[in-house]
Amino acid sequence: MYGDTLVMRRRAEQLREQGEDVRAMAEKLVTHSDEVAWTGRAADSMRRRIRDRASRLREVANAHDTAAASLEKHLAECDRLTESIAAIERRAYSLVADARTRIASVHASGSDLDRVRPTPTREDQALAAFSAPPPGHQDWLHVELPGL
Repeated sequence: MYGDTLVMRRRAEQLREQGEDVRAMAEKLVTHSDEVAWTGRAADSMRRRIRDRASRLREVANAHDTAAASLEKHLAECDRLTESIAAIERRAYSLVADARTRIASVHASGSDLDRVRPTPTREDQALAAFSAPPPGHQDWLHVELPGL
């Protein structure tokens, strides 16, 4: 909800790219160790160690993918909440404007001293007295207004 989601989306893409780079590095490491013209027990031991290290690098690459997926899931939720906040804001401002219009019309129609002056409804009074949170703030998710 807060922060620049474009920056965070770029970061998720960077994490995916880094994962691919690490994965490619692991493959390259194994390939190069297999291509070394060296034989014997020490060479076999080195190749086993390289394969083990490459396996760890692949785990790191998978962790990058998992982190990117988690960040993207978080961003989807941020987008959903941001849209929800905007919809609530629009609806609340519309309700408040309508209530203020009705209150103004009640006051205008009650100017004749011979008639009983009508009073605004409690709902309209509550709407007219509404103090809005800052635009886009998460407090909009907890706003309670008549008709909202």
